[in-house]
Formats: sequence, C-alpha cells, structure tokens
Amino acid sequence: MKRLVVAVIGLLLALPVMAMSVVFLNPGKSDEAFWLISARAMQQAAKSLDVQLEVFFAERQPLRTLELARGIIARPVNERPEYVIITNDYATGPALLRLFDATGIKVFMAYSGISEAADRVALGLPRERFKNWLGSLEPHAEDAGYLTAKKLIETGRKSGAVGADGKLHLMVIGGDRSTPTSIRRNAGMHRAISEAPDVVLDQEVFAGWTREKAAEQSVWLYQRYPGTRLIWAGNDLMAFGAMDSWEKRGGKAGVDAWFSGVNTSREALESVKSGRLSALAGGHFIAGAWSLVLIHDYHHGRDFVDEGLELEQPMFALFTPKLADRFLVKYGDMRFDQVDFRRFSKTLNPALKRYDFSFEQLLR
Repeated sequence: MKRLVVAVIGLLLALPVMAMSVVFLNPGKSDEAFWLISARAMQQAAKSLDVQLEVFFAERQPLRTLELARGIIARPVNERPEYVIITNDYATGPALLRLFDATGIKVFMAYSGISEAADRVALGLPRERFKNWLGSLEPHAEDAGYLTAKKLIETGRKSGAVGADGKLHLMVIGGDRSTPTSIRRNAGMHRAISEAPDVVLDQEVFAGWTREKAAEQSVWLYQRYPGTRLIWAGNDLMAFGAMDSWEKRGGKAGVDAWFSGVNTSREALESVKSGRLSALAGGHFIAGAWSLVLIHDYHHGRDFVDEGLELEQPMFALFTPKLADRFLVKYGDMRFDQVDFRRFSKTLNPALKRYDFSFEQLLR
C-alpha cells in the first residue's frame, strides 16, 4: 500500500502543472498603438508569471465586446478561462459583470472601473452582489488631463499665443462621454483651466478617440474660433488629427499652434522630441500588466484585498524630450521582452509589502 501511495504521488508530481488562464477583452483596435502596446506588456507579464493569456480586440465596438464575452461563456466549461480582464470603456462594465455572473469565471476590471453613481447602486462593491468580481485597477486618469493641460497652458504663455483680447484660447477634443477614463481626463483638464484665469475654453467636443473624427471636427473648430492656438486632446490620435487639419491650412504644429495628447506611441514620443507635440502624458498602458500581477498573486493565495479592491494608482509620466528619448532607447520596438514581471509579485517576493504601480519602474 505504501508503495502504491508513493507511486501515485510520484505520478502526480510528474504531471505538467496547468498555467492559470486569463482572457483580456481589449476594447481597442488591433492596430491602435495604445491598446496594442497594452496587450504586448500583458503578454510579457503573462510569460514572466506563467499565465496562459488570450487577448481579443473589440475594435472599439462596444457591441462586439459583449459578443466576445458571450462567446467565452458559450465555451465548454473545461475550456473557459479562470479569469477575465475587462474594461468599462463605453460603459460596458455593468453588462459584462452581469454576463459573467454565475459562470464561475472571476472578473477583474482594468484601465476603467465603475464610477457612475447609478452603476454603483446597481452593482455594489466587488465581491458583494457579484461574488466573482474580484476588483479593479485604474490609472489615476485625472493626472493625465491635468498634467497635459497645465503644460500646454505654460507653453502657450511662453510662446505668446494670446488672442486679440489678450487671453489664451483653448479648444478641447475629448474621447467620449461615457468611459470613466475619458470623463476623468477631462476633469483634470478642467481643473488646470480653472487655475488659469488667463485661459478661455472656446469649445469642447468628443471625437471617439479617432484621428479621423478629430481632423474632421477641428476643421470647423478652426473656422469658428480663428484666434484659438491651444488644442488639448484626450489621446494622441485625436491630437494628430487636429494637427493634420491645422497643417493642411498652412500652419505648423509647435510653431503657430500648440497641441497636447495622451499615450505612449512612437509617433507621439517622436513628436515630443521634435517639438511638434507640446505636452504628452503616458505610461498607463502598463495597467493591464499590473492587473495580471494582482490576479497571479490572488490565484496563488496572496489576496490584494489588504491594499484595496478598487485601486486607482498614479501611472502617468509627463514626457519631456529627454524622457521620451530614454523610453525609445529602451523600448523603441514597443515590446517589453526584457521586463521580468516576477519581481513585482508578492507571492514570488515575500518581503514585498506594497505594490508599486508606477510607470517609472520600467525605466530602471
């Protein structure tokens, strides 16, 4: 009998250990710089932590996000992932939580969490009404709006970009009206403007995060407000769209009009170095990779509950030309193969007491 027990134990030890499985429902486009970089960082984190990761792009179509979720739920039980990472982009979070409830699949929100009061009343807190909703991790999105608007205004002052009334005139091209990230970036921008009595906000529009829509909208904005010289955009693509239409008018970005954006695409970083883009905040693409670290530790018995279930952390850096160059030297191919995410795990580093979710860690 003893020999049989030993033989069974030996057989079990010889069996391959199945990696924990995670699906990320990426709300972005598969060729969109920010969401592609986010997925690549997550893939490296998964590789480091021995996580089986699948990434599905919803191509910025909220209904497709829900279709992808239903497809996962329709899989045979033994082929479903143990965890799903979702975002609340376009306010799809509540519907996704309801879809995954009772499936046994644990859900984690990254990038955009629950913020609307009505949603909070309906959904409650993580692990309460929806037992498998583990929690969320968001970049402190207001920082991006505040840092870029403040820098843009400072640049406008130094450049003498005032209108006939002696004030700086600024227009805003936001992402969308429903995604918490968009709402908070705009809130940060408004806070910076409220601190600047010499700034006039001429108009605020929403371009759905796309370059094409921003280019289209900025054409008539420039016609309506010929004295506006500062353009704040909620991401880099919309900033480039506004630049494109400005330059088609014969202007020159960074010389006779000044633009800001958010994200860490190569084009954006190169534009900071050249002076074409006057203000850029980024680094928050890492939120997905940090989320995998949290889920990994939870899976292996080190719950993140002691740090909070709905975490909102500073992750943005304001890129100077020097910092942009530093990032491009290290990650110019926008891949993160050299990063070992094992060093950020509490289960793999028992002496680690607090998580550090800052972007700067990638530059050390």
